[in-house]
Amino acid sequence: PYYVDMNQNLFLQASLHSSDRNLTLFVDTCVASPNSSDFRTLVYQLTRSGCASDSTYALFPSPRSDVARFGFNAFSFVNRFPSVFLRCELVVCRYHDYSSRCYQGCVSRFKRSADS
Repeated sequence: PYYVDMNQNLFLQASLHSSDRNLTLFVDTCVASPNSSDFRTLVYQLTRSGCASDSTYALFPSPRSDVARFGFNAFSFVNRFPSVFLRCELVVCRYHDYSSRCYQGCVSRFKRSADS
């Protein structure tokens, strides 16, 4: 466990370990939960489809394409739960493949309303 104070800045880094140097890493979706084995019942969305859902979530410059850096402010679930667990989905793409998901950034998908 990593212990932090409320609203403290948290900085995270994900690294891809591969002998292929032509890969890049993209943070797609991150959710938090008070339960390490249940990320459906009570969750808080930090980012979805590359779009920040939390106002404190931010991506940071990375020294290499196979490293993703991001951060947010620490929070709790209504002070009822002592821990917060993260689950993040990352995407691996070919470096400089600008048609890949890694280079699309925030993808907001809006549903169209259906007329009768």
